Amino acid sequence: MKNLFMFSLLLASFVLSAQEKTEIPEKKFTFGGSLDAYYRTNFTAPNDDNQIAPATSFADTAGFSLGMANIIASYEKGKIGGVADLVFGPRGEAASATVLNQLFAYYHISENTKLTIGKFNTFLGYEVISPTGNFNYSTSYLFSNGPFSHTGLKADFTLSEDFSLMLGVFNQTDVTEFNPDGSYAIGAQVGYKSQFLNLLYDKAGLGFEIDYTGGFDASADFFIGINAAFADNEGEGFYGVDIYPQYSATESLTIGLRGEYFQTQSDAVNDDPSVVAITLTGSYVIDEDLIIKPEFRLDSGSEDIFIDTDLMATKSLGSFVLAAIYKF
Repeated sequence: MKNLFMFSLLLASFVLSAQEKTEIPEKKFTFGGSLDAYYRTNFTAPNDDNQIAPATSFADTAGFSLGMANIIASYEKGKIGGVADLVFGPRGEAASATVLNQLFAYYHISENTKLTIGKFNTFLGYEVISPTGNFNYSTSYLFSNGPFSHTGLKADFTLSEDFSLMLGVFNQTDVTEFNPDGSYAIGAQVGYKSQFLNLLYDKAGLGFEIDYTGGFDASADFFIGINAAFADNEGEGFYGVDIYPQYSATESLTIGLRGEYFQTQSDAVNDDPSVVAITLTGSYVIDEDLIIKPEFRLDSGSEDIFIDTDLMATKSLGSFVLAAIYKF
């Protein structure tokens, strides 16, 4: 009887071990996205055929306008997976030459190393294309002048609990399907406790850009985000800094400010124009999925880069946006 009991234990152990070795990786499929629309009006400039907007991406049409429909499908099985991110509408068209905002596959070589190939949104900057990933609805000058996406190969390394590293090689900036002259961009990101130093060198496109993105919790309800960047392409480029203080007044209501200083630089210009932009945004969440964002924005240039209601050149522009964003 004792031998039979021992044999049963050994047999059970063998069966369980075999099951573990032949266990099929779990398949995970997720589907989500967002929809957004907005109303925009100028306080100090025309809203008719002569309408004007800040020289930044998105939310630049007076009256009621569409943002974009974003549909994201992802699939994962064991160490491999893929993401298809589709965009439709003016915001998506401005950010991507095709409906493919992102399309990539990835492979976890090890627990700490991940390879990704395809098209993916840029790793530089504080803001992103999708309005669900930004606090402010309108975007900054730094975001609008930097890269939107990269097509290529990147490797992400988790070096420790605090440190991360990304290295990548890409087509020219924002070039998806064809690299005209056969040159490539290289990029790197060093991360430490949610603070990131980003580097991109693209000789045939953007040139060289160095970017810092991070932030910290000043208190349980008060967060301060930071973005600073410098770009140069043979004497042409830009630099600037953005500060993003955000205060959570209630579980549903957050109030945030984006303060930005942005300046272009050119060897061909004696006085490079600059702009200071202050954007005050409220974010009210309804039933977790619907977000209402009223936003006041004031852009002030060092030169007369805007027009007023009399169609005269002026240095400043005041505007208002009311946006609705639905996540699913």
